[in-house]
Amino acid sequence: MTKRLWRRTRLKEELYNIIFEANTPAGKAFDVVLLIVILSSIIIVMLESVDSISRRFSNLFFILEWIFTILFTFEYIARIIVSRNPKKYIFSFFGIIDFLSILPAYISLFVAGYHSLIILRSFRLLRVFRIFKLVRFVGEASTLSRALVASKAKITVFITAVAIIVVIMGTIMYIVEGAEHGFTSIPRSIYWAIVTLTTVGYGDIAPATVLGQSLASLIMILGYAIIAVPTGIVTSEMTKIKAESDPRSTRICSNCERGIHDIDAEYCKFCGNKL
Repeated sequence: MTKRLWRRTRLKEELYNIIFEANTPAGKAFDVVLLIVILSSIIIVMLESVDSISRRFSNLFFILEWIFTILFTFEYIARIIVSRNPKKYIFSFFGIIDFLSILPAYISLFVAGYHSLIILRSFRLLRVFRIFKLVRFVGEASTLSRALVASKAKITVFITAVAIIVVIMGTIMYIVEGAEHGFTSIPRSIYWAIVTLTTVGYGDIAPATVLGQSLASLIMILGYAIIAVPTGIVTSEMTKIKAESDPRSTRICSNCERGIHDIDAEYCKFCGNKL
């Protein structure tokens, strides 16, 4: 009995390493095959949205989609079974994504219109980070998220200021241009201001008067400045976070302006200047 239990535990551990880890050839092969299946499933969903292709291969798409769904269902169940902490996996980011990736197919059996939500499987492609061991990208993502959280107050003020600008400029353009030039209401004029300020420029509405075109030019120029602001805010916070994580990066030589010195260094290791 003990030997059988030991074998079962060992088998479960081996399956765990294959399914959850990519440190072994079998684990890496499993993840590569899984990514190929996910990509194939996403391509099928995309092709199915094209009417001419969907009508021609509807039966094939239906069969393939259910094959993918069944495979993903078995994979999800297998992950729960071999997981060291099933509850932790179920409520983890990837656990929720794995569940959501198979849910739409079953919902579509009872409620029409949910089938296209299978495209949620694209989130599972994030497993590629584990396959290629791009841990440093995960670390950089953590730094970026911390910088965004630290910048939320400044970004909120910035977005509020932008909202005020587009409301004011939209209202002015409504008064200047009027309905005869497409500015039929203040909300529509605000829409034009947003499109112009973000430098998108759909061209569905355009000012015709000299004053209106002058104001539009001002908004266009202002748009370039506004785009740079949030970038500067987040970059500043990322620099602070990096400096906090590596105190040496704040020690910059006043002579050669080069950094990354040891905490206890008295002289610059590049030019010899006293720090």
